[in-house]
Amino acid sequence: MLRILGTKKQLCDGLTRRDFLQVGGIGAFGLSLGNAISAQAGDDLGKAFGQAKSCILLFPYGSPSSHETFDPKPEMPDVQGEMKSIATNVPGLHVCDHLPRLAKVMDKVTVVRSMTHPYPVHGLAYAVTGLPTYTPELETVARDNRHWPFIGSVVDYLERQRSSESQSDIPHNIGLPWLVNSKTDNPAVNAGPFGAFLGSKYDPLWTDFDGQGLHIAPKNTEGQTERFRNPFGGTTPDGRFHLSPDSQLPADVSIERLRMRQALLAQFDRNRLSLDRSSQAQGWDNQQQLAMSLLTSNKMRDALDIGREPIELRERYGMNLFGQGCLAARRLVEAGGKFVTVFWDCFGQFANGAWDTHQYHYPRMKELLLPGFDLAYPTLLQDLDERGMLDETLVIWMSEHGRTPQINSKPGGGREHWSRAYSVALAGGGTARGKVVGQTTRDGGEVLDNPVSPKDILATAFHLLGIDPHTTVPDRQGRPHPIAGSGKLRSELLG
Repeated sequence: MLRILGTKKQLCDGLTRRDFLQVGGIGAFGLSLGNAISAQAGDDLGKAFGQAKSCILLFPYGSPSSHETFDPKPEMPDVQGEMKSIATNVPGLHVCDHLPRLAKVMDKVTVVRSMTHPYPVHGLAYAVTGLPTYTPELETVARDNRHWPFIGSVVDYLERQRSSESQSDIPHNIGLPWLVNSKTDNPAVNAGPFGAFLGSKYDPLWTDFDGQGLHIAPKNTEGQTERFRNPFGGTTPDGRFHLSPDSQLPADVSIERLRMRQALLAQFDRNRLSLDRSSQAQGWDNQQQLAMSLLTSNKMRDALDIGREPIELRERYGMNLFGQGCLAARRLVEAGGKFVTVFWDCFGQFANGAWDTHQYHYPRMKELLLPGFDLAYPTLLQDLDERGMLDETLVIWMSEHGRTPQINSKPGGGREHWSRAYSVALAGGGTARGKVVGQTTRDGGEVLDNPVSPKDILATAFHLLGIDPHTTVPDRQGRPHPIAGSGKLRSELLG
């Protein structure tokens, strides 16, 4: 017999477990359509408004260095360090010399070199929500009442408001490859990619990944003793994504609950055919059936099945977790997904994990991080373009902050956190092609002109997705909050 986990227990946000399983209908905090979206038929909100039908957010957790990606400083060898720069297919634009494939697609990209904000901490929540101010302790308290909703959660909320269908077979808001920071030696649910005051039903629907890591990861810290196989460095071709049945975790459920999800999904699979025939299934309420339909829908399962792609294309993306995640994201938006986030997340050792290169910066960049990025990102843009999808798919490469111009004296060299100047890349969906916005100082440490905040990126993304950035959504007390916080539409990013 199939057991459905969940009770009528009330959660901290006032929803019941059954409410939590609901994936359809207008939320308890719903607005009228007119209030939710200012743009009505015939309104002129300017250039490229609504050109993007979907968005893929690529988030390299830990924060890459601009010097080794989009803003190298070869004229400052003490700053640039071991890596140099190469010309791209855009005259005058250079990128790191370890990114030769990226150099060939920069005519599809707008680089913002003048990103800046005052919080050089792992402020995922500050980067991807309208949250106006930030304190470090907020980052590890995912359900703190002060948090604002994730951009994907806002898109999901508004999409449900304006759609006659409560939810489609492909969720509006999906997170890959798994719940952020749930696969480390110190699992903690980071704040940021959640529904916040809109309610946990607008959290992303998270996937999970079954596959064998192949890459022996370079050391992250001097004290690290365990050598582990990092799937972001390589996986076996039989690796697969599936939708996690515990994708929307309430606040009082521990990370250990996630360990049960594989067994539960296998139980779903074993009982899938009998469920379709069972008379008991007819007695379930609509909410449970909708939740189950996402977990068992052919359309969703097919979209996540990267094994349906030619092996040659999979290898172009990179046979690693980030590359296969980017491929899955393309399949999801192709199937009708609205907002898909692919995290390059910490795995194994949490401290200084992923792109947080305080130590062993150069070995990690050369052996793990840049090779994976240089496969996945260019291939994603090329693949979307070849399929005629890039003009209607916004692709954002964005992290919490950047890294210092100075190279520290820690083992293997390292760069510390730095938020006063860093880079973001946008492509497709109505953005300009082959353009650089902003400029940094000779060492890359300060913004010289045209400062851009993370909130401006959010506002511009909303505009491209056909949502007026001035739209407000209500908190738990019904008070309106602008979806992009203080962000402003940056017309110089538009095509």
